[in-house]
Amino acid sequence: MPKYSINDLSLAGARVFVRVDFNVPIKNGQITDDTRITASLPTIDYALTAGATMILASHLGRPKGKPAAEFSLAPVARRLAELTKRDVAFADNCIGDAAQRAVATVHAPSGSKIVLLENLRFHPEEEKNDATFAKALASLADVYVNDAFGAAHRAHASVAAVVPLFGKRAAAGLLMEKELHYLGLALGQPERPFVAVLGGAKVSDKIDVIENFLGKVDRLLIGGAMAYTFFKALGLPVGRSLVEEDKLDAARDILTHAKARNVELNLPVDHVVADQIDASAKTETLKVNDAAIGDRMGLDIGPETTRLYQRLLEDARTVVWNGPMGVFEVDPFAKGTLGVAQAVANVTGTTIIGGGDSVAAVNKAGVADRITHISTGGGASLEFLGGQSLPGVEALPEKD
Repeated sequence: MPKYSINDLSLAGARVFVRVDFNVPIKNGQITDDTRITASLPTIDYALTAGATMILASHLGRPKGKPAAEFSLAPVARRLAELTKRDVAFADNCIGDAAQRAVATVHAPSGSKIVLLENLRFHPEEEKNDATFAKALASLADVYVNDAFGAAHRAHASVAAVVPLFGKRAAAGLLMEKELHYLGLALGQPERPFVAVLGGAKVSDKIDVIENFLGKVDRLLIGGAMAYTFFKALGLPVGRSLVEEDKLDAARDILTHAKARNVELNLPVDHVVADQIDASAKTETLKVNDAAIGDRMGLDIGPETTRLYQRLLEDARTVVWNGPMGVFEVDPFAKGTLGVAQAVANVTGTTIIGGGDSVAAVNKAGVADRITHISTGGGASLEFLGGQSLPGVEALPEKD
């Protein structure tokens, strides 16, 4: 059933509590990537235009339930003011007198209409999904909107316990709606051929996704370090490549299930190997069955695999990509990932990117503007694509 949308709510004159995902990288007090902030702007603009007062709440990092200067959202408030070209008040707490005063000030007739609350995780009750903490948050507002898909897989107070307190005055924001639309489309009614590209370090992170995809995709392309667990399961030489020894049986099961379901599961046929992850390391391209890997590591798919994967993506109508093909942050091991990024960008159809590393890869390749949807939720998108329910989504009321 579809969830209530912010479009279904009456916002004029309302105090709207918006759970956003402003968990952005900050270095020396400066935000190094504001993608998650800009992704929230459509919802913020929509509500402001409708005459609402915005009460924005987010977590940042892992402060372990107590205040820590390096995890303050103050730099985010400054950046948000720049992006919205509006005054953004900052409350130095997310509950209590400080929060109440800040909300009252911005909600006044002459108020700025936007306040960002301090880091929710400065209170241990947030991650405990505490009911009393949720009531304190709810007391700040008249309406609740969840626009934080990146936090939707956590049963935390600001995404789960707080929602029922608003009844039918709770809804999904525009970003949340967009995430659910495109990811749901891929799982429910994809145009075919449907191709999934999965990479990254660990098979364990993606077992549920792979198993769920085996009943839905036409082709599955695997790369990254996770390929080496499959290689070892097949008896191929892996050198010092990353292998999850306790997932060898799981890898064998996946290969068996793919064959039984007539899913074309592709593993790399060649790879770039080196003795260390370093831009100055001496590299060599080998077939994956070549024992000459010795005690070196596989750090990228090779050119033959890149061409193969590009060819297998050419006729795709739906593509989901999560996880790089190699250690793309280091230039000698980036060619495979960048080649796949270009191929995904060339697809005539729906293309969906999930996961921080994949997002960084399409940005590095300069093709982000040619991707249909770039998900803001790494862990959340993995769990959703793996067929798991997300507490932050489940909590939202359904339309009658």
